[in-house]
Amino acid sequence: MIDAWAAWEPPAETSPRWDRRDCEERWRRGVPILAGSPLQIEAADVEDSLAVAMEAVTAARPAEAPGMRRLADEWDAGRLEIAAFLPARGTVGEAAARHLGVSSVSMAFLAYAGLRPALEWSVSSARDFLVDGLWELGVCPFCGAPPGFSDIAEDGRLRLACHVCGGAWVFSRVRCPLCGADEPRDLSRLQPGGADEAYVISGCARCQGYVKEIDRRQRWNARTALVEDWGSPHLDLVAQRAGYWRPLPTLVEVASSL
Repeated sequence: MIDAWAAWEPPAETSPRWDRRDCEERWRRGVPILAGSPLQIEAADVEDSLAVAMEAVTAARPAEAPGMRRLADEWDAGRLEIAAFLPARGTVGEAAARHLGVSSVSMAFLAYAGLRPALEWSVSSARDFLVDGLWELGVCPFCGAPPGFSDIAEDGRLRLACHVCGGAWVFSRVRCPLCGADEPRDLSRLQPGGADEAYVISGCARCQGYVKEIDRRQRWNARTALVEDWGSPHLDLVAQRAGYWRPLPTLVEVASSL
């Protein structure tokens, strides 16, 4: 999957330009910049990475093979657009999942695995516009996806990472990004310890969601958020066995989903 991303080439020499004032106005209203905005990418721009993601889903969960064939047929016929895979109200790929009769878990993985390079390119010019205080929600300010991972930065602040478009934003350490719960009794932290000392599973008793977290003050040589997430599937198994779920699944969730 990562090889497919590395081979991806942008459709133009420069990424789409965003207006700073428009972005800031949207963020103050709690609206991600891609919400309702025309996409500057075409189906051909995501086909190769989407095909590799579909193969990964089929390999992890063979029962999804008929759904992947339906996806290919609908895509080739032009009856399924990129917009159906985009985040909406805290979900990812839900419209495509309903259209195809595919599990929401598989489709959420497929959406971010297939669209990541193109969406990252699409919003890249707006990244520098986001300053502290403009965005306080638990979804990505750029594409609206729920967080896929979180980091404790060198300054002690929590930064949420978006797997769908590669965005990142500062968020409260005492609030659940998935449902907003902020009572101390609602939040729990599972600390594996040992070789995983710098890692934490941050869970919520109210929504039963979780986000994995790494303290980069302890693990200074940690990789990017997505590499750290995909490289720690054992922590997802710990969280699952504790009764938690995550909105952006890895292939572990795809393989084990019912």
